[in-house]
Amino acid sequence: MEPIDLTLEISNKLPSFPGSPRPQFISWADKKSDGYNLELIFLSSHSGTHLDAPYHFIEKGLKIDKIPLNRLITNAFLCKIRKGPDEPITKNDIARFEAKNGKIPQNSAIIFGTGWSKNTSRKDYFARNPGLSAGAASYLSERKPSLIGIDSPSIDLGKDPKFSVHHLLLKKDVLILENLCNLDKIKKVSFRLIVLPLKLKDATGSPVRAVAV
Repeated sequence: MEPIDLTLEISNKLPSFPGSPRPQFISWADKKSDGYNLELIFLSSHSGTHLDAPYHFIEKGLKIDKIPLNRLITNAFLCKIRKGPDEPITKNDIARFEAKNGKIPQNSAIIFGTGWSKNTSRKDYFARNPGLSAGAASYLSERKPSLIGIDSPSIDLGKDPKFSVHHLLLKKDVLILENLCNLDKIKKVSFRLIVLPLKLKDATGSPVRAVAV
């Protein structure tokens, strides 16, 4: 399989979580005046396609710079379960998927393709996104996954102000990968996933370049 980029482009048009700033690119030097081009970048550590470290919600949780590389370059299992606005992925959805495609392996990365990544221009992209139900998250956590990812801006339903699934997964040291795209280009259920966050000291998360190979 040719490498598939699963990453949203970061620009000042990138949808941002309500209350968070959009990325800004500020020209700092140019070839004519300085002999080279250079820009400053201002953005949230959770901009675009990004990884949540446990420290995002858990006070003594693992920070982004301490995540071992073997958790970021890993075997992944793709669950294409289509969902619309406000629709949760349930334990029953996962059970039906497993009945057709086989059990999700222990210690793997689990990636959900809901189709929501096509809606980045919607005004309710963050407010009504699909996500995992608490029951589904609890069911999956029993498999001791290294990482759970989704092609929506949050692993929680947009209408859940308590971030219930974030708390449940991060408390169990499960990394969360959000805002993926291009999952429909992956034709296999299992694939190799590479997720590389910036090594930001003591940070809660980082934008990533996510690639399927």
